[in-house]
Amino acid sequence: MKNALDTAALGAALDHVHRAGMPGLFAEVRDGEQVWRGAAGTADVSTGRPVTTGMRHRVGSITKTFTAAAVLQQAESGRIGLDTPVGRYLPELVPGERGEAITVRMLLNHTSGLAEYLPYAYPSLKAFPVLAETGPESLDDHRFTRFDPLELIAMGVAAPPVGTPGGTPGVYSNTNYLLLVQLLELAAGTTAERYITRNVIERAGLRHTGLPTGPHVEGPHSRLYESWFGMIDPPRDYSVFDMSWVGPSASLISTVADLNRFYGALLAGQIVGPSSLEQMRRTVPVVSQEGRLIEYGLGLHPMEGPAEDPGRTFWGHGGTVWGGGALAMTRADGGRQMAIAVNMQRWNRLDATGRPQPHPIDAALMDLYRVAMHGDR
Repeated sequence: MKNALDTAALGAALDHVHRAGMPGLFAEVRDGEQVWRGAAGTADVSTGRPVTTGMRHRVGSITKTFTAAAVLQQAESGRIGLDTPVGRYLPELVPGERGEAITVRMLLNHTSGLAEYLPYAYPSLKAFPVLAETGPESLDDHRFTRFDPLELIAMGVAAPPVGTPGGTPGVYSNTNYLLLVQLLELAAGTTAERYITRNVIERAGLRHTGLPTGPHVEGPHSRLYESWFGMIDPPRDYSVFDMSWVGPSASLISTVADLNRFYGALLAGQIVGPSSLEQMRRTVPVVSQEGRLIEYGLGLHPMEGPAEDPGRTFWGHGGTVWGGGALAMTRADGGRQMAIAVNMQRWNRLDATGRPQPHPIDAALMDLYRVAMHGDR
């Protein structure tokens, strides 16, 4: 019988991303019982230490699927209403008319209209999304800053709104998920870290996944190289970083194997019930942080199959931190999965208009995704 995974094509596609300029990357692809793992490049450009497939990695906003699943569990128990105004739970954080207009569902699917707090917490990013007027200085200034999540939320709530509550397209904003963390803690009567660990991470059987307690990544890991659109040259390592700037909404550390295990368990109904899973996969148009219009559910993002192979939808999420990124996707029927981690971010330089220019890494990654998710066809 022909192998479901073309391991030679997968290895070649992975190597192509490294040759295109990515210092290091590693991946796991699954098709039924068949598993392929591969790694290419270096974990430390100064020593030449290679990346390996079992490394732990900061996976950024992939954390949002974990947070959303925890909130949905509380909704199943009756402690949270998805269509209840957030102001009824957290009136001091989202007061007045906005608190009555913004529902929990709107936080989950980014249609609250609340702005992103990040440019206000990091002054050198204040011109975002006008990238040419931003700078990386705040990354160094705040490497060890311990942010108060309530202060970050206040920045996002006080900023000019980016839309009306419930209006589409929504606008992706970390403010939404910091509020969900506060709501989860109120409903569960414990910290979000403890609840997510016990009821999501451990329920999925993940052994190498956790939320950080300090600025270091414990266990084997890669350095994380941030370029900030060529303004940091050569790219600088930010693998040691206090992650309180995103907290339990985007600070998870995991492995590619654990990510595949998690999304497989989620889509198999082992983390939330069928009704909740249906809610998670009900999407609306949302403007991503890269300015692209995407479909977004409740902590889940769909990716459609190629035009010549329609109807194959993959569910998952991507994530970035300073220097690192990851993407995990699982086919709707659970039959094919991919999780990929990279150790450099914002490699595109800006053109004269301030827009990111295409880079060979972009095309190489898209080819890797195609081979990983759909086969070389």
